[in-house]
Amino acid sequence: MDVILLERVEKLGNIGDVVKVKDGFARNFLLPNKKALRSNEANRKVFEKNRERIVAENAQKRAVAETDAKTIDGTQVTLIRQASNTGQLYGSVAVRDLIDALETEGHKVPKAAIVLNKPIKAIGVYEVKAALHPEVSVTIKVNVARSPEEAEMQANGVNVMEAMFEKDEAGFVEAYDPNAEPGATAEVAADAPAEEQAEG
Repeated sequence: MDVILLERVEKLGNIGDVVKVKDGFARNFLLPNKKALRSNEANRKVFEKNRERIVAENAQKRAVAETDAKTIDGTQVTLIRQASNTGQLYGSVAVRDLIDALETEGHKVPKAAIVLNKPIKAIGVYEVKAALHPEVSVTIKVNVARSPEEAEMQANGVNVMEAMFEKDEAGFVEAYDPNAEPGATAEVAADAPAEEQAEG
């Protein structure tokens, strides 16, 4: 299907371009979201008549988006989630979660602007694109952790999963001697008070 673009569409073209797209893409996305018109004689005349207004409106929206971009670009949001020992989340982080987190930080971002190719399913720091306007996009850092302490470590560049496994192994060696007799630690603990009494 040939359509006339009413705004810049990534990988397709700019305002006023007549492009050929798959029928489904036009019917399900471009036309209902008022990003394009079917390309026919009547629509071409309507578009040409309104071109200046469409271009002016687009420039105005772009200016607003650029202003918003200054405050949003590089914003970091932290999401505390439950996860397994391997860092896999119980559930996932979706666009709605990001919108809510951004609102908490005082940023209003439309749901359609968040470009999350697939849900986030593990702890870590992710860069997510937000297209505030077809010509203006920003990057948001999403820090997904199991606790505020972990989130802080990740924000400082620590790979929490690697650090946790190193710490676990070290802790395992110090706290538990595999060669000790069963119950030896309990006996040592029981002997200690007796020695103190003998001294006193």
